[in-house]
Amino acid sequence: MSEYQVLARRYRPSRFREVLGQDAIVTTLKNAIKFNRLAHAYLFCGSRGTGKTTLARLFAKALNCQQPTSDGEPCNQCSSCKEIASGSSLDVLEIDGASHRGIEDIRQINETVGYAASSGKYKIYIIDEVHMLTKEAFNALLKTLEEPPAKVVFFFATTEPHKVLPTILSRCQRFNLNRIPMEKIIQKLRLIAGELGADVDDEAIRLVAAQAEGGLRDAESLFDQILAFEDGKISADTVASILGLMPRDVYFELDRAGKEGNLAKAFEISHRVFTQGKDLLHFIEGLVEHFRYLLVIQLSGKETPYLALSHQERDRYAESARIYTQEQCSTILEMLLEAQNQIRFAPSGQIALEALLLRIIKIHYRLSVDVLVKRLAELESAIGKAPAVPVPSGTPFGGAMGTPDPVPGLHSVSPGLHSDTPFGGEKSPPPKEMPSTPPKRVSDYSESNKGVTPPKGVPEPSISEDPTPTPADLGIKVKAAVPKAKQSQYDTLLQFASVELEGKIQKNR
Repeated sequence: MSEYQVLARRYRPSRFREVLGQDAIVTTLKNAIKFNRLAHAYLFCGSRGTGKTTLARLFAKALNCQQPTSDGEPCNQCSSCKEIASGSSLDVLEIDGASHRGIEDIRQINETVGYAASSGKYKIYIIDEVHMLTKEAFNALLKTLEEPPAKVVFFFATTEPHKVLPTILSRCQRFNLNRIPMEKIIQKLRLIAGELGADVDDEAIRLVAAQAEGGLRDAESLFDQILAFEDGKISADTVASILGLMPRDVYFELDRAGKEGNLAKAFEISHRVFTQGKDLLHFIEGLVEHFRYLLVIQLSGKETPYLALSHQERDRYAESARIYTQEQCSTILEMLLEAQNQIRFAPSGQIALEALLLRIIKIHYRLSVDVLVKRLAELESAIGKAPAVPVPSGTPFGGAMGTPDPVPGLHSVSPGLHSDTPFGGEKSPPPKEMPSTPPKRVSDYSESNKGVTPPKGVPEPSISEDPTPTPADLGIKVKAAVPKAKQSQYDTLLQFASVELEGKIQKNR
């Protein structure tokens, strides 16, 4: 029985035209060979599975190929191409930067770099994960990298170019590899499935490609795992069960629960997530993707190219997008992104998930700030149009009690100078004794006493009973008092608005 070779190695590109998603870089490398404009050092950087080491090997094969094609492709038939493909070439040395990161390892490179190539045109050093080299190792490589011997080329590959010293970066031609588009990954997986004779649904392939996050090697590894799990027809549910993902139907159930106000659905979904052993963070990532799809459809329509969905899935998402507003989707996305960081440190992941799902369902009953501001403006306009209500005289601005009238007969003692004072002033006469029964006040004479002569010593009333001016005297119109029931409603709305606005201000700080 022959040894099995994983899909990532079996379907690794052997020619430049088989490289996916890096057209500009491929064109630059082929033209460098065609016009003989080779640099002495190249740096390939990008995320995992995008083809950094593959491009370095293809470039090495094209440089040392004995029978290259007219468009700069390696022939893959000569001895040099076969040795490089098998990793046994003496002219192409691959070094793992993670395990050979010290100054002694670089010193060995410096000592052997002067030897000529054994059979090929160039002697090539490929250092993978070059960012793992120590600072001393980088400094030891500087002189050789800047002025290498003739026919010596360095290829570096890294996922973290920011960790490479600037002195190294300045001596290399840098190529930033893009994440591979999802549609190209789907095409490659369909090609592999066709060659292997596997019966795989389009939705299952799309789900695998989405989990790869732009890395072709990750997609091929996942696809290899799925093919090993089942021989027959592979569906999206099979892929979801293998990868530990929740089916998308769960997310649409959550949408319907929000529309119907079914709060119990939050506990049901949380129970299913934990009893089936699903990863909590993966489930939240699925929710983020779900509500992102809803927001994209609301803003750009269901035919937008930003969605990696089939036509049936686009129709389902378009139907669910009508349940939410744009602001609700944006708010839910913010909640989910915050939950991704907070739920890791929660004492109980299940309770945290239940609280999150309850907040998502109750978002339909939460007034937005725009609605609150609009309602407050309408209330202000309605109150401004209310008729003025006259205020009874004798009460200051509608108050309950007026200012008491002064009591006649009470005299304030002026600060006069007495004879017995140090200043020698005259002594003021003693105050009169207070009568046992005080005389009646002017206010005691009401309308019923008209025509009755007041007692001697009491002046004829010539002003209103209360000398405090009324709002009518000052020309002020008093608006109608708001009923208590409506006032309570206004206070509640104002309180909601203040809480919402305070939250928005805190987030924008």
